[in-house]
Amino acid sequence: MKLQLTVDRVLILVLCIAAWQFCSMQWGLHWFSSPLKTTNRTIELLGNGDLLYHTAYTAKAALYGFLVGGIPGLLLPFALRRSPVVNAILDPYLAAGYGVPKLALAPLFVLWFGIDLEPKVALVASLVSFLVFFSTMAGVQAVNGQYVNMARVAGASERDIARHIVWPGAIPYAFAGFRIAAPYSIGGAVVGELISSNRGLGYMIQAGATDFDTTTVFVSLFTLTIIVVIINWLVANLERWLLRWRPRTGAGASWVPGA
Repeated sequence: MKLQLTVDRVLILVLCIAAWQFCSMQWGLHWFSSPLKTTNRTIELLGNGDLLYHTAYTAKAALYGFLVGGIPGLLLPFALRRSPVVNAILDPYLAAGYGVPKLALAPLFVLWFGIDLEPKVALVASLVSFLVFFSTMAGVQAVNGQYVNMARVAGASERDIARHIVWPGAIPYAFAGFRIAAPYSIGGAVVGELISSNRGLGYMIQAGATDFDTTTVFVSLFTLTIIVVIINWLVANLERWLLRWRPRTGAGASWVPGA
């Protein structure tokens, strides 16, 4: 089963590369850089250190923003669980904050924090925090109330209930939020760099588009794709390790909340 899964994934990858090559041949290298040309430019930029330099800047902005937004988004639902009144008061404001287009805040972050790393971190944090919060809150609210009541009757403290019932029940939902938020963190950092930056993969995309250098744009997009794949792999394996006591749902599948 695993061999067949690997073969199918490789086949899809080959088809994607073939489609990419077809587009470059059909419309020309000016519009679609070929896979070979993109690979050669990637090797060239790796050799002179430019690609690693810009990638590190984007990864740093994404990581800092992910932590700044993700940690409060993870912890706040557990705090609000013990304060239903506060939760009811804050709910419409949190929903309104979630509905605000975060990309529209990017110019404000540049105005407030300047053009260095800080506005990218703020933009990423604003994207990640709400995704993680609402996903984790769904897990906290999905915990079976009967288990909580039985634990209280047995004399369990609120700390024990949170540790042994609420946390194990909500953490799969939290990881679902993290897996969704991880690509958004990279995307938010790139958008921030597109708006105002002289470093990062977003800057490389902007510079390549300005110079009509589609190869540089494709190199940046290819690098971003690799980063997202690596992040998803790391989050999935961390989730699998923390929830190794839960049953699998199928070949290659990740943990499913409530399974």
